[in-house]
Amino acid sequence: MTQQSKPVVTVLTAPGEQQPPGMDALKARAEVRFACDEQTLRDTLPGTDVMMVTDFRTEALEAAWPCADKLQWIHATSAGVDALMFPGLIESDVVVTNARGIFDRTIAEYVLCTILMFAKDFPNSIRLQHRHEWKHRDTERAEGKQVLVVGAGSIGRQIGRLVRAAGLQPHGIARTPRHDDPDFVAVHGNDDLFNQLPHYDFVVIAAPLTPQTEGLFDHKAFKAMRNSARLINIGRGPIVKTDDLIVALEEGEIAGAGLDVFEEEPLPKGHPLWDMENVIMTAHMAGDFIGWKRALTDQFLENFDLWHKGRDLFNLVDKRLGYAGSK
Repeated sequence: MTQQSKPVVTVLTAPGEQQPPGMDALKARAEVRFACDEQTLRDTLPGTDVMMVTDFRTEALEAAWPCADKLQWIHATSAGVDALMFPGLIESDVVVTNARGIFDRTIAEYVLCTILMFAKDFPNSIRLQHRHEWKHRDTERAEGKQVLVVGAGSIGRQIGRLVRAAGLQPHGIARTPRHDDPDFVAVHGNDDLFNQLPHYDFVVIAAPLTPQTEGLFDHKAFKAMRNSARLINIGRGPIVKTDDLIVALEEGEIAGAGLDVFEEEPLPKGHPLWDMENVIMTAHMAGDFIGWKRALTDQFLENFDLWHKGRDLFNLVDKRLGYAGSK
């Protein structure tokens, strides 16, 4: 960034969403514009140098893309950038960064919690408590259980590290296999997924949504898993074919599912997943901790400072792959 005038930053939020906290620090250094839909984005994009996108489901940017006449860099305040990976942006010279690192630890805590809830049968304990019913049961030991983390990136690495500390045995799935990884027993290649699925007690989806992962967990995948296995999805909803998952749960092809993300969000009130006793669900909140919105702004401001000085940005997204590589 070598211009003498203030750069223009457009912040794209979801309709009805409040402005991100901490924007005053940015307003002192840039002209800040706000948009919340296609029309307001068409009005604000001309002359914009940088975008900060907080709406990870947005379709407005693709629709308004012809108005981006000066855009150099887009920062997504989410780990997933699938909504931004449309052809016009992919083919352009615009740089994309994401929020890699902000949610890693809290998502790993969520995964470990879900594993322990299944092992210790907490969903049934809560139901029994609500019915004021005293019922002793034996539960599983978590120690020694085999965990497959599909997507061994920064979030997957934290999951592997945390569950290993709790005595479980994590393996990973990634583009490149490796057998000397400090956080996994081993990391297997993507092509080895279906050979690996039969060997694990818990299968955790931590992969980004890309054309290669969309619908990856379908009837074939559930058939390959152990009947006693539980699926945990903290990645993206469309990686799992919901109808196939419901059949697998109803027919005992897998023993349970812990779901934080869904093909359709919010999940409709009449959806069959709500009433399945072998399902634990949350509302796309696995990584959200108290203060997370300010942490996202602070991360963007750190990168903005680098951009303003003409230095390399961190958390660069490989637009062809659809996710950020290693730092």
